[in-house]
Amino acid sequence: MHKMENMNNFRGLLALSPVAVLLVVYLLGATLAGDFYKVSIAVAFVVAAIYGITLLKGHNLQERIGIFSSGAANQDILYMIWIFCLAGIFASSAKAMGAVDATVALTLRAVPSHFLPAGIFIATCFISMAIGTSVGTIVALTPVVTAMAPQIGCDTAWLVAIVVGGAFFGDNLSFISDTTIAATQSQGCKMKEKFKTNFILVLPAAIVTLCLYLFSNQATDYDVVASLAEWYKALPYLLVIILALVGVNVLVVLIIGTVITDIIGIACGAFEPLAIFTSAGEGLNSMCELILVTLLAGGVMAVVKQLGGFEYLIERLTKNIRSRRGAEAVIALLTALTNMCTANNTIAILTVGPIARDLATKYAIPARKSASLMDTASCFVQGYLPYGAQLLMAAGLAQISPVDIIPHLYYPFLIGVMVVISIILQLSKR
Repeated sequence: MHKMENMNNFRGLLALSPVAVLLVVYLLGATLAGDFYKVSIAVAFVVAAIYGITLLKGHNLQERIGIFSSGAANQDILYMIWIFCLAGIFASSAKAMGAVDATVALTLRAVPSHFLPAGIFIATCFISMAIGTSVGTIVALTPVVTAMAPQIGCDTAWLVAIVVGGAFFGDNLSFISDTTIAATQSQGCKMKEKFKTNFILVLPAAIVTLCLYLFSNQATDYDVVASLAEWYKALPYLLVIILALVGVNVLVVLIIGTVITDIIGIACGAFEPLAIFTSAGEGLNSMCELILVTLLAGGVMAVVKQLGGFEYLIERLTKNIRSRRGAEAVIALLTALTNMCTANNTIAILTVGPIARDLATKYAIPARKSASLMDTASCFVQGYLPYGAQLLMAAGLAQISPVDIIPHLYYPFLIGVMVVISIILQLSKR
């Protein structure tokens, strides 16, 4: 019996080992080099992919590549690549036209310096809540805060982290967020019930985060006269935000934003008509590594799934549950670990959803609480994945390493703390 159990443990850990190889290669390589810029995360994924493919026994090489490729060609992966491509084109075109500088100038004239970090956090929370997508929010605001950072004396990674944190606030709470829809549908609860439970859970984290930004000494006084720009050049960014708030699909938003940017740029003489293709090409080139990493991530996770890694996680974590508190802890932990493997919070929730619903029924956990735990735990982990879409997008647009952003992510850390507190104190019973 023990021999069989040890064999199952070995196979399960072996199935999950490609994820371990990925993290070890990336983090250990960067630590030894003393610089995260010297070790490409794409290289770490290639190593993990080659290693994972060698574990697929009983298949010839073509079949193994096919399993990997089926994950890379996943519909969600390809949709994300569309966003990356269009976001790169829009960001590059807007920068060439002067939209970023104009938006920064307007913001700096309107908001006092010491309130700017808190204002960015509040604005990001509101926008992400309204549009229901963290990636869309990051696409819209990261170029603006990146250009703003040197003018107000802030570290770029710190300011970008404010946007990423605020983006997860809306992703976690919005009624139209895919994670909210997945969590509520899988648990069979109403959105407003999940929202109330979730809001009480994350509100303390949001308040503490806001206070940290209000009393931060990062921002300094700046000279608004030196940053004057034509107001009409800010229209593309304002239009993007308005269209997103109205509920227009993010791909359509980016296409419209790019077209308006090019029209204004040509009309005001910011660039020649043919220059729009040059800036578009530069934008696409800037997204190449993000696209490659996204494809590799989808492939590696497909290999892990084929090897039985997810089944092993579920089996091990649900084996020794004895109480409601333990069941809640397993729901949160299982979602977090699955999210770490899939690098996609929606897919993690859909994977864990049926197991979480069974545990919730067995241990009398309200459906709203299990849905809230899955959504919040997944957002916590997604916020810290250097190979997750949100950090990759933010880092790509800001031209920094994802690891530079992670130490400044206060809000994702605090919602993780609140998940633990809610389980220990059984807040849903009160």
